[in-house]
Amino acid sequence: MLITGCSYKSILDSNYFCEKFNLKCIKNNERVAFKTSKGDFDVVLYGENSPVTVSNFIENIKNNIYENKSFYKLINYNQVQIIHSGVNPENNYDNQENRNLNKLKPNIPLEIKLKKEIEPKYSYQIVDPFEISNIAHIFEKGSLAMVKIGERESSSTEFFFVTNKFPELDGRYSIFGKVVKGIEVLEKIDKDDLIYEIIIFN
Repeated sequence: MLITGCSYKSILDSNYFCEKFNLKCIKNNERVAFKTSKGDFDVVLYGENSPVTVSNFIENIKNNIYENKSFYKLINYNQVQIIHSGVNPENNYDNQENRNLNKLKPNIPLEIKLKKEIEPKYSYQIVDPFEISNIAHIFEKGSLAMVKIGERESSSTEFFFVTNKFPELDGRYSIFGKVVKGIEVLEKIDKDDLIYEIIIFN
């Protein structure tokens, strides 16, 4: 399809990617509740600044792909812990789950919003110190981000939390939410604890 009157770069916005991945584009902040084996915690999702990532995550929740999934990896540093969960399509699943996984999106673009820009940057790591100082969301206590695939893409199904500030990761991952209630529950999560379900607030 020939597109006239606009540059290639200008069409690669959130609407373009929502259409490409057949997502209902969510451009407002949402709130969800994680029900886990250690208790519950609430997360605000940054739809205003990360519409593609949030829209994909909400669709995954509606498709119940996170039900009874484990926090499968914990990485400990001096002052911070990285807590991984979600679905790793490379793992072995039973036949029914494999059928469900076949419906999942492929990798989605890395999505990072700068404060004064209208649209997020897509498939672009932020490395310039000035731009890093103007990122809309940095890694802080309770931040939620997608696992990254290569330099330009995020997993469509795997995510992680951090339990404290982690500036070394700023500009490298799509941060799309933050724990706003129950951070003490997140801090108690151990490897192989379960997400029973994630509930979307009305």
